[in-house]
Amino acid sequence: MPDDSLSLIGPRLRNWREKRSMTLAELSATTGISASTLSRLEAGKRAPNLELVVPIARALRLELDDIVPRAAPDPRVPRTTRRVGEVQYENLSPESSPVQTYKVTLPATPAGVTVVPEPKVHDGQEWLYVLSGRLRLVIGQQEVTLGPGEAAEFDTRIPHWLSATGAGPVEMISIFSKEGKRIHLRARPAAR
Repeated sequence: MPDDSLSLIGPRLRNWREKRSMTLAELSATTGISASTLSRLEAGKRAPNLELVVPIARALRLELDDIVPRAAPDPRVPRTTRRVGEVQYENLSPESSPVQTYKVTLPATPAGVTVVPEPKVHDGQEWLYVLSGRLRLVIGQQEVTLGPGEAAEFDTRIPHWLSATGAGPVEMISIFSKEGKRIHLRARPAAR
């Protein structure tokens, strides 16, 4: 824990003591720590240590996490890219995330080539958002084309397949929940 976070312990203790409507004398009587030591600790003039903080936490009915500031972890997701055939997947979520998020790039479909869908099924729920290009999406017997700013959500237990349609590749965001939980969104439709 960085030293500057230790300086926050005293003010947190004072804040919790005041929330509990306790005086320094009352906290001293409960913990056996002198009121002057408690005052110096709250003012940042005494370094906190476990011998002081643990009895204070007990007396204030707190967990140590309530008193000791936690350092915020680095929120950045390590960038990993993998290819499966000509499809590129860029990981946008940590592996531990309950849903997996990817930026997916599907290659362009060559002009004059008709691609026959090969639907797949698997457990889960998927949400797609098209960033650029045109996406051909087949779900069961239904086929739709999505452009930039359009989204789709579907149960992956229904046979589905997707590809680029048109002259260029498709870039999209794909959010996938293995548990099959639906993602609830509020979004405005793209301007046309």
